[in-house]
Amino acid sequence: MPHDPTASMTDVQRLAWFEAQAEQAYDKMYDATHSTEAAARYSDAKDAMSDAIALARRLGQDTTVARLEARLAHIKAVFRSQFS
Repeated sequence: MPHDPTASMTDVQRLAWFEAQAEQAYDKMYDATHSTEAAARYSDAKDAMSDAIALARRLGQDTTVARLEARLAHIKAVFRSQFS
């Protein structure tokens, strides 16, 4: 079983970690040298952001949910306009 890097984190730390992972993957999308690699980083960004949204929702952080959903929509729009 793979090591879970978030295992010892609080929910707040885990939320920040998921968001950071999403942003890191988004940044790597621009560094991709091939469309397949860009698509993989896009998928990573979507997955991490979706995890962050689900956790924020579970924690009742409605403002954070709205902010993260807007950011996810932006990431999707950028990918569709620049990489697909």
